[in-house]
Amino acid sequence: MIVLKSKREIEKMKMAGKILANCHKEIAKRIKPGITTMEIDLFVESYLKANGATPEQKGYRDYPYATCASINDEICHGFPRETVLQTGDIVTIDMVVNYNGALADSAWTYAIGQISEEKERLLQATKEALYIGINESKIGNRIGDIGYAIQRYVESQGFSVVREFVGHGIGTAIHEKPNVPHYGLPGKGPRIKEGMVFTIEPMVNIGGYAMKMDDNGWTSRTRDGKYSAQYEHTIAIMKDGPVILTDQDCR
Repeated sequence: MIVLKSKREIEKMKMAGKILANCHKEIAKRIKPGITTMEIDLFVESYLKANGATPEQKGYRDYPYATCASINDEICHGFPRETVLQTGDIVTIDMVVNYNGALADSAWTYAIGQISEEKERLLQATKEALYIGINESKIGNRIGDIGYAIQRYVESQGFSVVREFVGHGIGTAIHEKPNVPHYGLPGKGPRIKEGMVFTIEPMVNIGGYAMKMDDNGWTSRTRDGKYSAQYEHTIAIMKDGPVILTDQDCR
């Protein structure tokens, strides 16, 4: 069942989203060659605590960290670690923030120092795909319209869209209905209605979309070893169009 949110509930989620967005802006100042994703994880936990919030995924299905930190060929759910980041790496930091029981979810891919032109194109295309999906998130459209628009754009850029992981509804729980694939056919899936709140979070690969899982049972990576990027926002469907609850004002 898809739970439609009231304006009051959406306002609470917007407060969580503001904390999350500001945290990402702080990460952008810190993430550079020589730092570790474990240091970033500890910073995020401290930042959220200082702002009266908590990392919702810590403890979710026994996940042990405040963030997911996916490096290079890791698609998602990478564990923070003590490995020093090097110039040329790309790193996706994904987090869910709980503020007074309301949740917001956003991932961002960061370039570490100077990266190759191909990786720059990957990051640009993935971010553009996110906003293309958001623009399709209008009352009366269907969820399938979002995935179709994203897939069509990504493949036109010579990249591939991951199939196994999708966007999702969110509210007081991390994962609610509807699922929001980043591929598919237009005119399919639930109709988009005012009060829906969900994430759009395309994961885009330089090579093929096939993936494999690490032994930790969480981290997925590209089967061909090529790089992957992800950008994610939480959006609310309002009468006048989609509202980005995790907007960083930096598009």
